[in-house]
Amino acid sequence: MEGMQTRSAVLEHPAAAPDDAAIHFAERLAYEADCSDVGADIAAGVGGFVVIDTRSPALYLAGHVPGAVNLPHRRITAETVAQLPPDVLLVTYCNGPHCNASTRGALRLAALGRQVKEMPGGIDGWIREGLPVER
Repeated sequence: MEGMQTRSAVLEHPAAAPDDAAIHFAERLAYEADCSDVGADIAAGVGGFVVIDTRSPALYLAGHVPGAVNLPHRRITAETVAQLPPDVLLVTYCNGPHCNASTRGALRLAALGRQVKEMPGGIDGWIREGLPVER
């Protein structure tokens, strides 16, 4: 055992160059919105976006982001999206990082020509941040 060097899982793959890393992280922010940022904007009355709960109606009724519109990802069609305000950013969420309903919903919305971001923390992250839940 003497002389054996511990292998690093972190250092096994070299980090990206700083300029490349800056591009990567800026792009992530173009696709994602943090729970606390969404919550702060809602609390401040900031407009320009609508939060979309992509979970089932039963889960939505059990508790959701205040003001969120319930539109389960499987029900996202040109007809249902036409009922949403035009020219606003749509922010999708579901249960949390262990759920992909918000990703599926964001994909459908983008395919229908809408600007969209995903809130990856979902309702789980929202509650963990201590943000209010509407029932």
